[in-house]
Amino acid sequence: MSDVAAVSPEQQAVEQTLVDTVVASFDACEDPRLKEVMVSLTRHLHAFIRDVRLTEDEWAAAIEFLTKAGHITDDVRQEFILLSDTLGASMQTININNQAYADATEATVFGPFFVEDSPAIELGGDMAFGAPGEPCWVTGTVSGTDGKPLVGARIEVWEADEDGLYDVQRDAGARAARAHLFTDAEGGYRFWGLTPTPYPIPDDGPVGKMLAAVGRSPLRASHLHFMVTHEGCRTLVTHIFPEGDPIGWKDTVFGVKESLIKKFERQATGTPTPDGRDVDGTWSKVRFDIVLAPAGA
Repeated sequence: MSDVAAVSPEQQAVEQTLVDTVVASFDACEDPRLKEVMVSLTRHLHAFIRDVRLTEDEWAAAIEFLTKAGHITDDVRQEFILLSDTLGASMQTININNQAYADATEATVFGPFFVEDSPAIELGGDMAFGAPGEPCWVTGTVSGTDGKPLVGARIEVWEADEDGLYDVQRDAGARAARAHLFTDAEGGYRFWGLTPTPYPIPDDGPVGKMLAAVGRSPLRASHLHFMVTHEGCRTLVTHIFPEGDPIGWKDTVFGVKESLIKKFERQATGTPTPDGRDVDGTWSKVRFDIVLAPAGA
């Protein structure tokens, strides 16, 4: 442990002079928000360095860590998002920018595996596109906080398969276990997905090594991603988590919220499906009613 109290007044003055000099270097910044962010970042960064009495070897190790994070990042692997997620920075940013509003559905982390070009499916369609896993029938409604159904809301859904992999981890050009669809005239939606299962975040890079070094698991709680948009509403990025999940609140990116835990009801082999689909084996079903806050809320 560092002993900040043992630092002499003369040394503290040297260090504070540097902080003040760096802060003053932003005086000419014409963008007030940028200046505010940079000044605060400088003060907090220097406070951290001084608090732990960072060594030069530790500083070099941090630079090496960030360099490796940059090298492993590509179009489908975003190590810096993983770092932000595992430090709780992503979740805190979401909390700040999606403040509670009436009964609007809570947001959670975006994750590093969203892609723009998801295939479209019809209501009742199958977003798995052959990805392995137990089928899951997902239904619900999308409405505003005034209770009125939102017609034509766009719902993006994506998830890992039963092997714990997203499509882009198997093949950068693949598209499976992801899709988008639109709500009907009553604000309803329905589709076939996969029953979520726990999986590790990619832990073969610097973030994985960091988690191992501090004794933390890389496992994410089982979840199904949603991004829901509608004109005049705040965009919602969220997940739903199965009740009784073995990882649950130990989620390595701190994304679980009580309101997002849902009951995935397992159905025995041979149980008729809502749309008459012939399922070979067990399947599950879940309902998730979504409420969007107004834009600017």
